[in-house]
Order: sequence, then C-alpha cells, then structure tokens
Amino acid sequence: MTTRLSPTNVILGLAPIAVLIAVWQGLVSSGLAPATLLPPPGYVFGRLLQQFVTATFQQEIAATLVRLFAGFAIAVVLGVSIGIAAAASPAINAAVRPIVRVLAPLPKVALYPALLLLLGFGHGSKVTLVTADALFPILLSTYYGASTVEQKLIWSAMAAGTPRYEILLKVVLPAAMPSILTGCRIGLVISCIVVFLAEMITSTDGLGHVLVTAARTFQAVDMFVPLITISLLGLILNGLLGAVRSYLLRGFPEA
Repeated sequence: MTTRLSPTNVILGLAPIAVLIAVWQGLVSSGLAPATLLPPPGYVFGRLLQQFVTATFQQEIAATLVRLFAGFAIAVVLGVSIGIAAAASPAINAAVRPIVRVLAPLPKVALYPALLLLLGFGHGSKVTLVTADALFPILLSTYYGASTVEQKLIWSAMAAGTPRYEILLKVVLPAAMPSILTGCRIGLVISCIVVFLAEMITSTDGLGHVLVTAARTFQAVDMFVPLITISLLGLILNGLLGAVRSYLLRGFPEA
C-alpha cells in the first residue's frame, strides 16, 4: 500500500523526528547526558553541513553508495529471477525451498568472516554481504506475488497460444509487481544497515569507517555525522523507490 503525499502526512511524518530532536536537546540542556558523550543537535547538524561540502566526505558517501547499489541490484536480479522461477516450476521450488528455510533466518553478518577470507577486504566481501541480506526479502516477496497471480490470467494467455516465457514476463511479472516492489523496499532498508555495518567492521573508506575513526579518537560530534548521513540516504532512497513504485503501479487500485 502506498501512502498518498499530503501536508497532513508530511507533518505526521516529521513530528516524531522533531520530538526526537527535542528530547535529544532536552537531555543535553538538563545535564542528564554530558555534552562530551551526547553533543547538542545544533553542533551535530552544523558539523554535518561542514563535512558535506568537503571532497573527502563526499568520497566516503560515494564509496558507501557504490557498495549499497551494487549489492542491492544483484539482490534484485537474483531475488526476482529465483522467486518467479520457483513459483513457475515445482522442481525449482522443491530445490529452493529448503535452502531458503535454512539460510533466510541466519544472520548473514555471521558469514562475514568467511567472506573476508574468500573475497578479501575490498568491495567484493561487502557487496556480497549486502546481496545476501537483501536477497531473501525480495525473493520471498516475489515468490508470494507470483504464486498468488489469478489463474484465469495465465489460462487466458495459454489459450491464446502465448509461449511460457512470455507468460512469465508479460503476465506473471506485472501481476506480481506490487509484492516485488514491497520486497525491494524492505531489501533497500536492509542494504543501508548492512553496508554501514560491514564498513564499520573492516574498511578503509565509507561512512561506517568514518564512524569508527571518530570513535577511536573520541570525537563524539563526528560520530553522529555518519549516522545521520546514512539515515538521510536511506530516507531519500526509500522515497525515490516509493516514487518508482507509484509510477509502475499507477494502473493498480492500491497504488
């Protein structure tokens, strides 16, 4: 379901953020939280603006986005392909189902040490971790959407002599699109979290690396800057994907 953008919805969406910032400022002003550990929000946002215009910080953002987009794109391609194939073929479904049941609940970050040994400390291990985490929500949503397509649509296409691959591409895929895009939105949020975490563990660049570097030098203000940045990036990307969803589903009743 897509929420219509209106002034009321915008206000309701911004209200919790305003309350959070007010509580944050209140904790600092009252002395309940020392400013050395929890800097005032004004200092943090001022530092964010200072950092954002520097080439170095922009390169850190770019490094994070490259890993995020690469891992997410691979997850979308694999998740949609496997999900539709599993819904269309009982044999593929039988092969995929036990793998999904075993791996889907597994915290993929537990596999990160093995990925580091196999792929090294560069982009490969981080992109693979993002892909592994984002894959299953997309795959499961695609499978559910493709499995619940009305059979009369498929029968009508078969009666017209439409080849099987065209039925998948022109009937099943469009009909499953709402579910697929919902899975993509979930996968995108997970991708933002995982890429940041991977960069915190092992990286020489990226927003996660910026946070770890600031923590090691006890720079509390600089620690909050990458946290807010990745949150803003996630908010922007989710909004863009929501706009794409509205465009693609403009013919659907719930879009």
